[in-house]
Amino acid sequence: MKEECKLIHYAIIESYLGWLLIAATKRGICKIDIDDSPQVLRQRLMNDFPEAMHMDRDHVFSEWVKKVQSFLDDPKQDFLVPLDVQGTDFQKRVWEALQTIQPGSTVSYSEIAIEIGKPKAVRAVARACASNTIAILIPCHRVRRSNGNLAGYRWGLERKRAILEREAMHKF
Repeated sequence: MKEECKLIHYAIIESYLGWLLIAATKRGICKIDIDDSPQVLRQRLMNDFPEAMHMDRDHVFSEWVKKVQSFLDDPKQDFLVPLDVQGTDFQKRVWEALQTIQPGSTVSYSEIAIEIGKPKAVRAVARACASNTIAILIPCHRVRRSNGNLAGYRWGLERKRAILEREAMHKF
């Protein structure tokens, strides 16, 4: 990941998924990472943004963190925090398509490929999902195989199932 901004605000919070790292530039959230260890999360942030100054919260960022926490608790609400997404044009098209999937719903990789006008790019869609660095807000957890089975998830299939179950508990 190429770092474009010299200042990264971050917070590490506990959630039902384990520890979450939320990081943002002045443009918006640039990373949400999940792990069982806060130290691992902090190290991955330093590896992804080695030239950046890493700061704890400021007022605007603190509000974004609260909104992420609220969204985790109630995924049916609109999420109105800006994202600072870094990727290829193709990846950005996939990630935009993912954001149209309703909480509690799933679609297949091939359906996403068709939606973005690249019906033969199923594997590339899967790679774009695997490259997503903004967990939950860019909901790659809502993508499954064509046969209905859950496929790999950067943060583990157990977490993918947990997110989908949480979303299913809310009536949409």
